[in-house]
Amino acid sequence: MNTIEHGSPALAEADRLMTVCNSCRYCEGLCAVFPAMEARRAFADADLDYLANLCHACGACHADCQYAPPHEFNVNVPRVLADVREESYARYVWPKAFAPLFARNGLAVALALALSVAAFIAGFVAIGDPQALWAAGSEPGAFYRVMPHNTMAGLFGLAGAYSLAALTFSLFKFWRETGAASAGAFDWPSLWQATKDAARLRYLDGGGAGCTVDTTGTPDRRRIAHHATFYGFLLCAAATAVATVYHFILGREAPYPWWDIPVVLGTFGGIGLIIGPIGLLHMRQSRSPLLTGTRQTGMDTGFLAMLVLVAASGLALLVLRATPAMGLLLAFHLGTVFSLFVTMPYGKFVHGLYRFMSLVRYSHEMRLMRS
Repeated sequence: MNTIEHGSPALAEADRLMTVCNSCRYCEGLCAVFPAMEARRAFADADLDYLANLCHACGACHADCQYAPPHEFNVNVPRVLADVREESYARYVWPKAFAPLFARNGLAVALALALSVAAFIAGFVAIGDPQALWAAGSEPGAFYRVMPHNTMAGLFGLAGAYSLAALTFSLFKFWRETGAASAGAFDWPSLWQATKDAARLRYLDGGGAGCTVDTTGTPDRRRIAHHATFYGFLLCAAATAVATVYHFILGREAPYPWWDIPVVLGTFGGIGLIIGPIGLLHMRQSRSPLLTGTRQTGMDTGFLAMLVLVAASGLALLVLRATPAMGLLLAFHLGTVFSLFVTMPYGKFVHGLYRFMSLVRYSHEMRLMRS
């Protein structure tokens, strides 16, 4: 009989399911969750948080399970682990006072913040120099007529630094409280294996059958959409890094020609950040409710929507920067970027970090078991 006191009904239900699955073990070849589960005989809250974030929500175990509903055992691993995963985001958030943000309408919050910042920038420019707001310009330095570079770098540097600090503290708390730190799981072989697994989304393939859209195992395209989102984000980050080198080291000011490296990287990254998140949002609506959590919030939608708005406004700015719309488009783009930075630690972005660290721990555990 289970004597562990759990912090929520979702954690208690996850314990029950892992106990059932540990007796069956039919799904042990589908993903990393089940081998990690088999290494345990009891499941504390920290273990369940680790397993939930190790889960890639491919849904294959539900399609294969002989005890899935309507069986009386009512085993639904994807849904229950999704609920635990959603809870874990708020459990490890920093600062702790911001945990309620995960339960609120994140899309409305993100949009309101983006529009407020955009309106502030546009209003500030209109009061100081109305001509700059409507002036077309694609020559180097044109953007800085709307907002001086040092002001822009300072404002977004602070927002980025806050986001980075919040994500770092949250990730450290997750790593420490789930027991990975005491297990000595962070080593270079584990880190390298986790990097390879994350880069190709190894455990989103459902054991070879692919990610499923319904309870019969019909494949969907979530793996492709995840890849487009992930690599689009990396390409945009690379574009920003190259532009920073251009400005501070080479003395070259934005905007840059169409053929230049920051523009090429940002264009392909922006396309990925439109295709990927829209695909994920569509699949989220079309996927069977039996495979999705009951606690999904607007923060999930908010993060994906802000990625689309950042990418779309950036591409629109690229196309229309030589028109009078440049000033307003730049203000809106900066507003969306600022909102993305500030809300990122309180939305779906954290699941990628927790999942990666769970992969590091999993790699470490499997190597110990084989040695």
